[in-house]
Amino acid sequence: MTNIVLFGPPGSGKGTQAQNLIEKFNLKQISTGDLFRFNIKNHTDLGVLAKSYIDEGELVPDQVTIDMLREEVQKPTDAAGFIFDGFPRTADQTAALENIVKEDLNSEISLCLSLVVEDELLVERLLHRGKSSGRTDDSNETIIRARIQEYYKKTAEVAELYKKQGKYVEINGVGEILDISEKLYNEVEKIL
Repeated sequence: MTNIVLFGPPGSGKGTQAQNLIEKFNLKQISTGDLFRFNIKNHTDLGVLAKSYIDEGELVPDQVTIDMLREEVQKPTDAAGFIFDGFPRTADQTAALENIVKEDLNSEISLCLSLVVEDELLVERLLHRGKSSGRTDDSNETIIRARIQEYYKKTAEVAELYKKQGKYVEINGVGEILDISEKLYNEVEKIL
């Protein structure tokens, strides 16, 4: 089983590359954002619990997210593995994910792929996306720069953990989409 943690700051092309990896290697993407939306929309026990925190303006505790993640990996799938997107963001979340993968899938995290793009290009890409998508968080340069810095702050310790395990690979996220995809494919193929 191939289990990939995919990193990339806002505007790095992570969403596009995740889809390409899914198609190439028959993986299932687990995005914490999607999990929250699904559980809240469908009024699951975990969704109701998460919404109660969100409605109070509080952060949803890690354990709620971890429980959603565990439920998701336990669902039947014919996928050859998973891409984890948006999780883990901290050392504690990394330990929790590794436990889930070990206990529920009898596997391990295979690789942490990180798309690297210089900040100025990220800002340019997001402002451009904001014009075409209407997303307000992609229309304000100050907000964009704050989101990028928050991403770096959150993911630094996780990157260090995967570097120590020899599972962390940075990929230049600048260039033609298919060229970047090929670089990612090559890294995945090394572990198959």
